[in-house]
Amino acid sequence: MVHKSDSDELAALRAENARLVSLLEAHGIEWRRKPPISVQRVSVLSTNEKVALFRRLFRGRDDVWALRWESKTSGKSGYSPACANEWQLGICGKPRIKCGDCTHRQLIPVSDLVIYHHLAGTHTAGLYPLLEDDSCYFLAVDFDEAEWQKDASAFMRSCDELGVPAALEISRSRQGAHVWIFFFLTSFGPRSSPSGDCCY
Repeated sequence: MVHKSDSDELAALRAENARLVSLLEAHGIEWRRKPPISVQRVSVLSTNEKVALFRRLFRGRDDVWALRWESKTSGKSGYSPACANEWQLGICGKPRIKCGDCTHRQLIPVSDLVIYHHLAGTHTAGLYPLLEDDSCYFLAVDFDEAEWQKDASAFMRSCDELGVPAALEISRSRQGAHVWIFFFLTSFGPRSSPSGDCCY
């Protein structure tokens, strides 16, 4: 049973809610939750379609890509430009000569096969997102400090509130996350770098 005071409080809350909604609308602020974007299920895509989708989203330089390496002795890991001559006897001077100083350096361009092997887990490929004209097709935000879960969630909420499509990915270590924002047009690096001020 609802008491008189409860119904009065409910009526007051409804009136306050209506007042706030009209205030938002008077200032042109959208307050209704946007319907979720329908996404095609990836499982129905063929292998070639998955590779093509990946290449459409993760666009960067086509002339070079980075191969992830991990030292078996120290456990350190990183990325280096993929070279067709790496560790080739009589051609590659590693570790005596640094790759950047090598006259036999032959960078491997990005191809569907490189992306296929990345998606299949044969190797981990990284790309160079900044194009030669200082533009880029996506923005990646890295969260890896102690509060990474809270920070990444807050960032995703902000993207949702601003209508910016974003994708959240838990990092390889499971101790951080990346948020990806993809652009239909290229965005210029110096502008997008500090603030992500660009077209999506």
